[in-house]
Amino acid sequence: MSAMYSEDDQRMIRLQAGDSTAFNEMVSLWQGALFGFFMRNMRDEHLSEDLVQETLLRLYRNCWDYIPKGLFKGFLFRIARNLVIDHSRRAIHDVLMHSFRGRNLGRDGEEFDLLQFVPDDSASPFDRAMQQELASAVRKILQELPEEQRQTFLLHHYESLTLSEVADAMHTSLPTAKSRLRLVKEKLKNVLVCRGFGYEFFSENESF
Repeated sequence: MSAMYSEDDQRMIRLQAGDSTAFNEMVSLWQGALFGFFMRNMRDEHLSEDLVQETLLRLYRNCWDYIPKGLFKGFLFRIARNLVIDHSRRAIHDVLMHSFRGRNLGRDGEEFDLLQFVPDDSASPFDRAMQQELASAVRKILQELPEEQRQTFLLHHYESLTLSEVADAMHTSLPTAKSRLRLVKEKLKNVLVCRGFGYEFFSENESF
């Protein structure tokens, strides 16, 4: 019977049955990926650590909401994404309130570190400079995208969620998730080509 379920499904079934060791295993397996997700969105180490703990706590509390059908990653990152949205809304509200009270805190109510490319140490100085220039350009482009398209790209490209898992995490259909990802990639290519990154660049960077 267990062969019918993924390893994550089996852990969730054990957790639902009251096996605390299953939760410990999930914490060990997923806290690193969650921390990376929050850091890319929030750019704050301490806040990211807190959000990881809150995500895992909500996973534990809401374990009975999970149906073992092979989409655990989407279920987990749906919780994480909702926390990002909640925190961002609170941040915007706080900035608006501070602005209303006359404090000059700037116009940015939230910041998303939308995409970071780690330069290859073995690359030439020119290639590293190009990668850094690309990273900066991509961040600016993604900041201008609709939230649903941006999160679709991040979850699929950075967290390695399948499109089915992305759809589950974002409460949408698989065709919609595919359409959003296609639109983002098209926009990235068109804008980056206009900014001097030739089409030959994309043949070498399959992630786009």
